[in-house]
Amino acid sequence: MFPFPGLPYGVAPWWCFPLNEVCLYALMVVCFVHAIRKGKGAVAYLLGGLVFGLILEYLEVLSGSYTYGRFFIMIGRAPIEIPFCIGCGWAIILYSARLFSDAYTLPLLGAVALDTLLALNIDLSMDVVAYRLHMWHWYWSLPRQSPLTSQWFGIPYGNFVGWITVVFCYSFFSRLLEKKWSRSDAGWMRVISIAAATVVCSQAVLFGTETFLFPFMLKYLHITSGTRLLALTATLLLLTAFGWSKRRRSYNQPPVVARWVPCYFHFFFAFCFFALGFYRENRWMTTAALINAALGIVVHLYPFEPAARLKRIIRQDLEQQAV
Repeated sequence: MFPFPGLPYGVAPWWCFPLNEVCLYALMVVCFVHAIRKGKGAVAYLLGGLVFGLILEYLEVLSGSYTYGRFFIMIGRAPIEIPFCIGCGWAIILYSARLFSDAYTLPLLGAVALDTLLALNIDLSMDVVAYRLHMWHWYWSLPRQSPLTSQWFGIPYGNFVGWITVVFCYSFFSRLLEKKWSRSDAGWMRVISIAAATVVCSQAVLFGTETFLFPFMLKYLHITSGTRLLALTATLLLLTAFGWSKRRRSYNQPPVVARWVPCYFHFFFAFCFFALGFYRENRWMTTAALINAALGIVVHLYPFEPAARLKRIIRQDLEQQAV
């Protein structure tokens, strides 16, 4: 049984959707518990990400950009409905990325750029596989558009541009508004106001770019989504590198939850990629998937701990010798 024309993959195995959905809810609970311990601002950031994710997904489905497969908990009415777990996915990715970047005390734009790159790294691993599992589906309807090879192995470049816009805006506006409005003794009304303003500003930018700016760039400047993706990614890398060079030298190791979330996405979708035979389709896609997953896992599991430990050992030895 083939749910969509042009894709030689049938319905996903029975365990794929439930397992992914349950894991996303479990990680959402873990992040929520961590946020409660961290403080009101962290809770507002996490739940604001959930609300923002649900809103943007609903509007994208409403516009006909793509459609979702059937999960256990769906919001809306068919055919305009979205899985609740997708909103949770957005929330935990936004939250864990910020936990990771905050640990390294980067300046604002460097931290925002790193958040965005970390989220983009997850999406590059996830979308190719989730698309073939029919968790969500893009419609390639124009001539010469192959549902398996067009753009990023069947995934529109514009999808990744959208991820960059979403994560960058949410991280940027949140950090900026917290800097302007937040206080150490801020109450719930203030932190909720910051989260609400962040969602509104981020959604406004997302709507404006997709509705006006990007079509204008394509029509009059002939700047395609692929070109925008390359330019934005290069800019994010430069901002991250510059921010890293300007960071404060003291830093804390990222909390464990900042690693669980991205590693879950990489491990789950890499397992499906090979266990379900998608790797046989295209050797370039397999190479890209392996490199991207390895990069994400190495970045999160090797956040400079050995180097930091070695420096501490050397410093302690020097201090003992001096005594």
